[in-house]
Amino acid sequence: RSYLLGEKHPQGQRIANSQKCFRSEDIDKVGDNRHTTFFEMLGNWSFGDYFKQEQITFFFEFLVDVLQLDPSRLYVSVFAGNKALNIPKDEESALIWQDLFQKRGIEAKIVDQPQAGLQGGRIFFYGEEKNWWSRSGVPATMPLGEPGGPDSEVFYDFAPDQAQQFHQQSKFAQEPCHINCDCGRFLEVGNSVFMQYQRTATGFRELAQKNIDFGGGLERILAAYQNQPDVFKTVAFWPIIEKIQSLTSLRYEDDANKKYFRIIADHMKAAVMLMADGVFPSSKTQGYVLRRLLRRALRQANYLAIK
Repeated sequence: RSYLLGEKHPQGQRIANSQKCFRSEDIDKVGDNRHTTFFEMLGNWSFGDYFKQEQITFFFEFLVDVLQLDPSRLYVSVFAGNKALNIPKDEESALIWQDLFQKRGIEAKIVDQPQAGLQGGRIFFYGEEKNWWSRSGVPATMPLGEPGGPDSEVFYDFAPDQAQQFHQQSKFAQEPCHINCDCGRFLEVGNSVFMQYQRTATGFRELAQKNIDFGGGLERILAAYQNQPDVFKTVAFWPIIEKIQSLTSLRYEDDANKKYFRIIADHMKAAVMLMADGVFPSSKTQGYVLRRLLRRALRQANYLAIK
């Protein structure tokens, strides 16, 4: 926090990192094609150095020129603003994205009401629940002195040629499909947070130092790179799935079994990573979380008749 507010970082103004993360709040979502409890978060930070123009361009060029993803598969969300708290709409980011897409020959329509569907859009304004970040959540819940800001997420489209079929086969078929839909067609691969505000007693003021806090999930970027909508079929998880298959007569490709395979693969990988960092099963705090992972994995193994 202090570095965002102006204190000098000992390693300079431009920082990059890879952080091992465990997120227990997602534990009940594990079993679909993309949620995991353990993941590696790739990050880059700017403390008062580069800002929106450079960050958005850096990430776009990384995806398109370095990873060679098809730019027509990429979609973007930006912050719609909060009128009640006098926080403006992030039109600057939308226009930067629009220019980058158009330079690649891609029409980049900006859409204000994404929940109504894609509407031929490429760049979408979402509210603070989706496109604002602070340690304390949305602007109204931030304590005095807390820094925060709008963010811009990038999504990869796995099904441009079979989009309707992809959505209709999900439980969200009766709702319009948009980039934040949970049907599995779109996958968020990275989020650039523009740390530019601080909450004060009189409202939100611009920070003298503008900052970047970027996070990109390694496993999700890998899924886009391999054009594989099932993260458990990427090289990050598939060897574990194959090992589980060797212990049972059942197959991963059977839709009735996929959830069990995925939970075991995720939980065992997460358990190994936790233990490698010194956490061991117990009845308290982190140790209890690990014990819960192992117990849940064993329960799924029983469903697969693994003894």
